[in-house]
Amino acid sequence: MPQYLAPGVYVEETSFRTSTIEGVSTSTAAFIGPTRYGPISGPPELLTCLADFEAIYGSLDPLDFVDGGGTPMVNYVAQAVRSFFDNGGGSLYVVRAWSADTTDPTNTGYAIATLPTSASLPQILTWKGRYPGAAGNVTVAVTLSIGQNVLSGSSTSPAVRGLNPFDLVWISTIESLPGTGGAFYWAESYLDKNTGGQSWRFYDQAGTIRYLKGFAPVAGPTDINPATDEIRILRASLQITSPDLVPRTDFFPGLTFDPRSSTSLSQMFAPVLNNRHSALTRPVIFSYSDNSDAAGIEIAQLILSQITVNGAAVDVPTMIAGKVGPFTYTEPLQGGNDGDRPKEPQYQGAEVDPSNPLTKTGLFALEDITDVSIVAAPGSTYGGDGSTYGLDARQITNDLIAHCEKMRYRIAVLDSPDNEAVSQVSAWRGQIDSSYAALYYPWVRILDPVTDQETNMPPSGFVCGIYARNDNEVGVHKAPANEVVTDALSFEVLLNKAQQELLNPEGVNCFRFFEGRGYRLWGARTATSDAEWKYVNLRRYMNYLKHSIDNGTQSVVFENNGPALWASTTQLIRDFLSNEFRNGRLLGTTEDQAFFVRCDLTTMTQNDLDNGRLVCLIGVALLRPAEFVIFRIGQFTASSQ
Repeated sequence: MPQYLAPGVYVEETSFRTSTIEGVSTSTAAFIGPTRYGPISGPPELLTCLADFEAIYGSLDPLDFVDGGGTPMVNYVAQAVRSFFDNGGGSLYVVRAWSADTTDPTNTGYAIATLPTSASLPQILTWKGRYPGAAGNVTVAVTLSIGQNVLSGSSTSPAVRGLNPFDLVWISTIESLPGTGGAFYWAESYLDKNTGGQSWRFYDQAGTIRYLKGFAPVAGPTDINPATDEIRILRASLQITSPDLVPRTDFFPGLTFDPRSSTSLSQMFAPVLNNRHSALTRPVIFSYSDNSDAAGIEIAQLILSQITVNGAAVDVPTMIAGKVGPFTYTEPLQGGNDGDRPKEPQYQGAEVDPSNPLTKTGLFALEDITDVSIVAAPGSTYGGDGSTYGLDARQITNDLIAHCEKMRYRIAVLDSPDNEAVSQVSAWRGQIDSSYAALYYPWVRILDPVTDQETNMPPSGFVCGIYARNDNEVGVHKAPANEVVTDALSFEVLLNKAQQELLNPEGVNCFRFFEGRGYRLWGARTATSDAEWKYVNLRRYMNYLKHSIDNGTQSVVFENNGPALWASTTQLIRDFLSNEFRNGRLLGTTEDQAFFVRCDLTTMTQNDLDNGRLVCLIGVALLRPAEFVIFRIGQFTASSQ
């Protein structure tokens, strides 16, 4: 409380508004699994469209695993991302699961290219994929351009325009042949003691310094005179073309060569970048083994030595003359591969340093993301039942469930294995028991945009999109079922009513085709034996309530634990639940029927108070779906009245 010591008027600001609880998002999903490219550790990135995914994790092209026997596998995660957004999803995180070639420790999966050295340039220049994967086998094209003369003014007052520190320049004499008699220098800005203004000096590979005429400490023949010399800036643009079936090109203009420049190849494509966005959008690493001040000159000379036109080498005078062009050096990176198919340990992941999120992999990388409410591993059950991958597929399913139960506010969307008969999927479901998971069957048949062939896809991508669409259009309290499956051409198995009558009671959610109503998701049960939580919307809505109350009551912590706090906490939660009731999300015709909130001495003992515990009892009447709609009809006659 402020102190008032001197007489006067004091105006204070206060608030008469009460705190409120804001409902959390329920439609943000997270996928985990192999992709063609992208980071294999660290926090996942939020994606809002398929283009975001492709820019970081590569295209929808198939994955060619080393242990796959030469048969590419459908890129199920990428396809699930496409299905998620097509079915109404808006926010998605992706965690890449990666496994290196276990039979060859030297096969790291990274693409690489090294420029050949020479006696005059013995240092090594290397291009390398930033992440492992066949998508790292990009083609790097470096286009060199030499600008106009930036030296102007007179011999008594020379000036340089458009020059930046550490720019690489070509300084030559003005002769009949442009650019002849010149050499490379790097530019340095300095404060001239005589004039008190900024000037420039230029260093060649041997460290010799040249000054603008009139600014040199001692006048000499090396002074740069606008009447006899010219200065031209050498720049590069980088074009990176992916090896996808539909190639994508990334373009980076205005690059320089000196490693000390912020726009240099060495800094723009450094092994470690100072922000994560740059690391995700710059798919290659550039390195040069020399760290001397002349490194920029050497890099330019080495790249220039690789450029030929009509079999002849290109030099700077030829570039200035502009006789031929463009002057581009192209280098394909090779050796990148998709490694082995990730197994359960890669999905589970690890946290090498719990205090450093950048070291976390797999499901551990998702633990620091608070807004995820739906988790899936699309394609993890492919070939899972009755194959060598079966044990991994079952354990990945268990890992997803354990993750959601640990995080409390999430639900796992599980895929049944592909090519499953009704009896097989029933047996698969029998190994699961959790209200934090829902199992879907069968796989969905679509037209693959990569192969232009009909292909079966795991259901989780479609289901997560339907969850999001259902939440946005109606609300998380409604069962996400009786919804059209966008992109579906058919299903792997066209189930009839009798078959679903066997699966539905067991908690297997089925896709069905209905004449005139299309392909629909026709089930909304969790994979649990607990009848209290057998519907998906009950679990998801309760997660929503718990998470919202958790976030909205953090201000209560460490307040004085007495009647005033109990009353304000009760009112805070009642206001939130009243809003839920008015929006039709709770069962009952009055608030008293829909919910109750108690926080007083009837909910706490003296022991609770002594140990700093505030106990608030909340009861809500949840809405269950009309899963079985029964109309009883019979004959009616006047005499029956």
